[in-house]
Amino acid sequence: MNQRYVCGLHEVDETQLTLVGGKGAHLGALSRIDGLPVPPGFCVTTHAFGRMLAGVPSVEERLDQLSRLDPDDRRAARTLAAEIRRDVEESALPEDLAAAVTRALGELGEHDAYAVRSSATAEDLPTASFAGQQDTYLNVVGTAAVLRDVRRCWASLFTERAVAYRQRNGIDHRAVRMAVVVQKMLFPRVAGVLFTADPVTSDRKVASVEAGFGLGEALVAGLVDPDIYRVRDGRIVERSIAAKRLAVRPRTGGGTTRAAIEPRQQREPALTDEQVLRLVRLGRRIEAHFGRPQDIEWCLVDDEFHVVQSRPVTTLFPVPEAGDGANHVYVSVGHQQMMTDAMKPLGWSMWQLTAIAPMHAAGGRLFVDVTATLASPARRAGLLELVGRGDPLVRDALETVVDRGEFLPELTDQPTPPPPPAGPPAPVEADPAIVAELVDRSETALAALRRDIAATSGPARFDFLLAAFEEHKRLLRDPLSMQVLMAGMDASWWLNENLREWLGEKNAADTLTLSAPGNITSEMGLALLDVADVVRPHPAVVAFLEKATDDGFLDELPTLPGGERARDAIRGWLDRYGMRCVGEIDITRPRWSERPGSLLPLLLDDVRNFPPGERERRFDQGRRAAAEKERDVLARLRALPDGQRKADETKRMIDRVRTFIGYREYPKYAIVSRYLVYKQALLAEVAHLVRDGVLASGEDSYFLTFAELHDAVRTGRVDRGLISRRREEFRSYQALTPPRVLTSDGECLNGAYRRDDVPAGALVGLPVSTGVVEGRARVVPDIAAADLQPGDILVTAYTDPSWSPLFVAVAGLVTEVGGLMTHGAVVAREYGLPAVVGVADATRLIRDGQRIRVHGADGYVELLS
Repeated sequence: MNQRYVCGLHEVDETQLTLVGGKGAHLGALSRIDGLPVPPGFCVTTHAFGRMLAGVPSVEERLDQLSRLDPDDRRAARTLAAEIRRDVEESALPEDLAAAVTRALGELGEHDAYAVRSSATAEDLPTASFAGQQDTYLNVVGTAAVLRDVRRCWASLFTERAVAYRQRNGIDHRAVRMAVVVQKMLFPRVAGVLFTADPVTSDRKVASVEAGFGLGEALVAGLVDPDIYRVRDGRIVERSIAAKRLAVRPRTGGGTTRAAIEPRQQREPALTDEQVLRLVRLGRRIEAHFGRPQDIEWCLVDDEFHVVQSRPVTTLFPVPEAGDGANHVYVSVGHQQMMTDAMKPLGWSMWQLTAIAPMHAAGGRLFVDVTATLASPARRAGLLELVGRGDPLVRDALETVVDRGEFLPELTDQPTPPPPPAGPPAPVEADPAIVAELVDRSETALAALRRDIAATSGPARFDFLLAAFEEHKRLLRDPLSMQVLMAGMDASWWLNENLREWLGEKNAADTLTLSAPGNITSEMGLALLDVADVVRPHPAVVAFLEKATDDGFLDELPTLPGGERARDAIRGWLDRYGMRCVGEIDITRPRWSERPGSLLPLLLDDVRNFPPGERERRFDQGRRAAAEKERDVLARLRALPDGQRKADETKRMIDRVRTFIGYREYPKYAIVSRYLVYKQALLAEVAHLVRDGVLASGEDSYFLTFAELHDAVRTGRVDRGLISRRREEFRSYQALTPPRVLTSDGECLNGAYRRDDVPAGALVGLPVSTGVVEGRARVVPDIAAADLQPGDILVTAYTDPSWSPLFVAVAGLVTEVGGLMTHGAVVAREYGLPAVVGVADATRLIRDGQRIRVHGADGYVELLS
């Protein structure tokens, strides 16, 4: 055989991906596993593909054009891709290439039937499977037909869906090459797919088998419902036998056809239980060989299983590496912090180093191991109560794990650790001086950090930062701070629970906390209204800001009438709040002070949508509403039996909640204030690494952990291959949705509300801010793309503190993530916005522009149009 253009499957393995593509490399590796039946065949290599391209200059020209296209220009991409496909399919193969394929067919059996399958160099990868993106041709008979379908496979590299997939995953069209696998065709009685990890729950201990009659094409193409078996620990734990009305069969002379299955056979199981278990054992061998869960296509011929394809399962959420072989249960940190996006390694490693609780990284996210607490009956109730108050879906998911019983048995008898040392007693009387003292402590510590870090450099700066992180955690653990936080939240819960019992009031604290003083996050949104008041009277400034395209606009503003005042107002706002940004727990995200242009859409919305003086008007309106609610509640309580006592207790709690609830937002502000100092110090060191050629760019540092960056500064060396791999991993992590709860088996649990008190068709969530509002839904995936009008209802995946400036422009809020005391909920209550959070798939189920009604007290959203 000509090794340049054709290789036998038995000659290749995973190391030859660039020669035979993902499918060919995996099939070659499979063919080397003892006792694993793989149909014989060969690969038409990527060298052959390159030879074909060299003979068709128009293809290379159009590839260059395709690679330069704006990813959003789908129409142009569709046109170019169609032209490339036409050129490839219509071009004759070079004679020596055609001869090599013909010889290979002659050695296998020229007149036999074959399966001709695409095998791209960017498919079947750990981070991008490309499943279904290129073409396969079955029951191909004759040399001419095989050569034709080789060209068609090459052309399928440029289908619209394949081009879009590469663009979405950041893969260069010119860097991908196509090989083609030619295998002897099997004609099975049954075929299907085996996932060695459950594709629905991601549980690595559960294998899922899908089976149907005839060729597997019927299942892969979604033409029929398959039989489904789930297998755990060598036994079938679930089965579903479908009505299999259709099969894909080989057609005489080549190709396939759809055939009806006889009614009496339709409900028959495609496999016996013994065959299912045998297939799963085979799959576990393949999984062990490749070292990761696999998506395996198989055929059953004369009671023998043959494997025709195996690829990594790329949609599974990674599992933290515990290394002890024990069962573990993890709770998502991102759902608590209202930032579920993937974080870069420097980001998550910094959060680990500055967090109070130990955290474990997986999939670019962080998780807390709650196994010991969950497994201890004495401590479990407290954990479930705590997480349930924040996010009932987390509680439900944890209860699901507990109810199974067998997952945590070895830990149920562990001794309960002693309680932590008691802090000072909770403040009983509302005293604003306590909050003022805490804020002063924080600002003093921040000033000391800025002063002291400036005197460090090189490795000594990293040593200083490690000590600063310990001070960071000490500040977070400040007993007085913790007591104030709990005093405000406890008072809020007390008011809701007792006023509901005594007066039938739902979520009374929502109104009683309107315009509570000292909330740094809500003040941020209101302060931007003041900036808008400065900008609005100057049309030239407004016009300039509407067209500003870079972050240097502040330096140009003074050249315009009113521009100097506008610049000073914006800079004053940035001095106070510029350390914040979307996803601020990830230190690698650009801060507003670093990229002030990202603030402009929010500022311009305020300029357009509001009259002068809106800040004061809004704050006064909330304060009056809270005062009126207080008078009403206390008067109604005094009319009850034992009413004066109830009114006095309620008054103390109202004073407490209004004094302390605003502080709920301050610790996060203090954290991100310190984070900006840390970041600026690190970037100064990174600049030296770039100058010395250790790093290619400053952004490369984001793909190193803090410890790895420390080593790079100390040694002057870095593993650039590691940085490249981390970039690819991060890109794949961005496509994953993190679960609320994750087990060491890989199972993802998101919980359920289990409610039957909502209208049919309504979307259920957690009520966090009372009121009912109807309006236009604006589904906003990115804060920079927000285009809101007064009366709109903001629908998004999550809202961290950076989103609060948007809250002044909307009438209601719906998010996929959140809890009673997460930032979005606290600010929504302070602004008086009806809000429902934790609405699963809200951004997918609610259309942008759709009319919806948000029931903030009852926790559901109605879709009206």
